[in-house]
Amino acid sequence: MKMKITGILGIAVAASLMISNANAKTIKVQASSKAGDWAHKFMTEQYAPKLKAMTGGALDIKVLPTGAVVPYKESIDAVASGILNGDLNAISYFSGRDPAFAVIGDLIAGWDTPEQLQAYCMTGGGREMLQKIYDGTKATAGKIHVIGCSPYSKEALVSKNKITTVAGLKGVKIRSPEGLAAEVFRLVGAAPSALPFSEVYTSLEKGIVDAADASAYINNTNSGMHKIAKFPIYPGIHSMANLQFIMNKKLWNKMSKDHQTALEVWYIAAYTEMRRAADVEDREQVAKDKAGGKITVVDWAQEERDKFRKISVGAWENFAKKSPLAREALNSQLAFMKKMGML
Repeated sequence: MKMKITGILGIAVAASLMISNANAKTIKVQASSKAGDWAHKFMTEQYAPKLKAMTGGALDIKVLPTGAVVPYKESIDAVASGILNGDLNAISYFSGRDPAFAVIGDLIAGWDTPEQLQAYCMTGGGREMLQKIYDGTKATAGKIHVIGCSPYSKEALVSKNKITTVAGLKGVKIRSPEGLAAEVFRLVGAAPSALPFSEVYTSLEKGIVDAADASAYINNTNSGMHKIAKFPIYPGIHSMANLQFIMNKKLWNKMSKDHQTALEVWYIAAYTEMRRAADVEDREQVAKDKAGGKITVVDWAQEERDKFRKISVGAWENFAKKSPLAREALNSQLAFMKKMGML
């Protein structure tokens, strides 16, 4: 009799789990990475499945590659309207909406490590600042909820030519997203052009650009960049792209507190682990490339890095003057830097 009861209970539990998984709420988000990129594979293969496990099958997340549903610059509109449930994208892509997105999206040469920017975003006021920017932007006001923001790498710079100084950037055709990066490259005499990450490889191959503000060293390697651009600058001199996790606010408000908390915990765990993994793989790949002799890894002298940062600070101030939210976004970051003894 006990065996029969146990068997019935087992069947009931199994059936309930099947029903739970069948009724799992799938959250569809679009990322800034391409399918097959190191970063995209990390999210889809390693971390997306963890949300389902964390919530007992109640929540599932589908991380779509850049451009899968809408062009990369329109993803926040898709989230606001409900076409996408959420977005894991580079904040600086939306610099055309308000300069504040540029300032908080990538404070060029501002942060020394990804850990510093992640700390600002998640515990130092950055997430709240980004929410204020969305609420202060007409197309997204009251329609978007910010779960968090974080970088996962200080990006390397890929180049077909050996560039060792600030002066060496003069005249270089360089891919750069809109915002502060483009402004800084213009100030040093380079010729920036805004291209999505998905077009960087072909643009380098065809000679449309000579260098590119691209991604983490390992991501650039896996994307084939170093087959063409054999003079990468590492550690990077410039970009630390701040990536957001936002959701449609109506959908967020309908979720239980438990599920909201699960998404918050899943996000910060994902980007903390991705940051650590990228750093380890970056270093391993750099060591292999140096030993192989086919790629010349360029490391700028501190004097040149200081020159580049000084020029960048001028660009920060230029952008801060463009809107009240941009000024506030810069002040927010500078206040955190001072608090942490970084300025």
